Amino acid sequence: MMTSDAAEPVAVAPAADAGSAKPIIAAESAASAPATADSVSAAASVPTNLWTRNTKRAFWSPSIYAPSLPYECGGAREYNIYLLYALIALIPYTIKRVLGLSLGSYIVLTAILAPIIGALSLLAHSWIVSTPTEQICALPNEPLESYMTILDKELKAKYHGSNKIPMEEFFESYFNGDIDLTGDALKIFEQRYDWAFFPITLNVAKFFFLQWIPELLWHSKKQDETQVRDHYDRGDDFYEAFLGDRMIYTSGLVGDLNKRETLEELQDNKMRDVCELMQMRAGDRHLDIGCGWGTLAAFAARNYGTESVGITLGRNQTAFGNARAAKWGVGDSAKIMCMDYRDIPRRPRYHRITCLEMAEHVGVRKFQEFLLQVRDMLEDDGLFYMQIAGLRGAWQYEDFSWGLFMAKYIFPGADASCPLNWVVAQLESAGFEVRSTSTIGVHYSVTLGRWYENWMRNKEQILASYGKRWFRIWEIFLAWSIIIARQGSSTCYQILAHKNRNAFDRTALMRPPMGFGMPSGTPQ
Repeated sequence: MMTSDAAEPVAVAPAADAGSAKPIIAAESAASAPATADSVSAAASVPTNLWTRNTKRAFWSPSIYAPSLPYECGGAREYNIYLLYALIALIPYTIKRVLGLSLGSYIVLTAILAPIIGALSLLAHSWIVSTPTEQICALPNEPLESYMTILDKELKAKYHGSNKIPMEEFFESYFNGDIDLTGDALKIFEQRYDWAFFPITLNVAKFFFLQWIPELLWHSKKQDETQVRDHYDRGDDFYEAFLGDRMIYTSGLVGDLNKRETLEELQDNKMRDVCELMQMRAGDRHLDIGCGWGTLAAFAARNYGTESVGITLGRNQTAFGNARAAKWGVGDSAKIMCMDYRDIPRRPRYHRITCLEMAEHVGVRKFQEFLLQVRDMLEDDGLFYMQIAGLRGAWQYEDFSWGLFMAKYIFPGADASCPLNWVVAQLESAGFEVRSTSTIGVHYSVTLGRWYENWMRNKEQILASYGKRWFRIWEIFLAWSIIIARQGSSTCYQILAHKNRNAFDRTALMRPPMGFGMPSGTPQ
């Protein structure tokens, strides 16, 4: 039986003992330094008025996994887009002049070479990019051996002492058993800029062009079914080992910043938030697309009286979800169905449609088609809620490294993980009005942290059932993603939308402004 003792904080694995490699001593961030007499005096001298915020030190909440080395990586700010435009224009033009091609041939050649030139320029730049000078902390400059033990002789000859290892080469070697960590993975990844860098390696480029791009362009029913079932039908015990009792594979929400909430509390907070935001009422026909193990559908039926239908491609998830609905006494009003989203019956329409972290898997090419289908299935006065993960527009090379790692090992086919502006534009093009958006990356970081603790707690059971490689893949995924979500490399958006119709009652979604009812502070 997997354990999920989320009520108590979990001690992470200890650092290396004195007899092994040098232990890692995380530098305290300036924001978390204890208050001094001078700082207290300065704070006390600030005049109090209606506009003074109740400020606290950074990352003060006991729920948050605070950074020990918040270092910046090179990326979009260092990449010269104008130089890229010049290369795209000049290289084909040079070929045109040498070969004596026509203007039409030059235009065709430019269109063909542009993506290749762009890809090669990114690849080259990722190896030579300089570290941003705007840093709030310094690297410890510990030797590589402080963080890991390299067992492969050829690899050890390349990377030792102050020689940093490419992140892709590190995790592939770690999964293959050629590297061991000297301590807790999360602590070591907090220090990752001291021992790793993030170039686009040959293996990354091969995966991107030979697997990621073809999957992006295809996204057939068979492809999606194969990817989902290979992933989610691995075994419920595998997922229970980190998801715990609720079996929800999406971000929870922190409700009380002053205490350390359990994973179950985080997920209950999220489900209540979704149901309240969607104004769910008894008798509402509710569709949850990509429902996972069906917990939200059962929760809505049980607590709000909805007639909920959950859709998943996972056979194990379907059986689990229907069993849970029956156990909760809502087997007649919460049904989990195993089918492709494209096969969902479109009539009768639904009053409420939710889609939590499934739309990424629809893919960029199919995204607009998916949204048009959702619009067709939604009542004219209905609401659509989408929670979707996405990369930031102001990218850094670490973001690419993590994103392609996730595409290869964790969420294959989730290529529609895009910046918010792209998602909003897609919704508006499909005839939706976006009512509200919220970015919940820090909440996701906390959720991932609880998953990581559960995973490490159940290490022996996972090793016995699934082996070292699967354990290590999820260990790195969870540890690295805690940081990625916290620092904004990838985040998660909550989006509430409805049909953009003149007759839609927008007043039903009005809320008082923040601070309404407080003294204005202005003379009467």
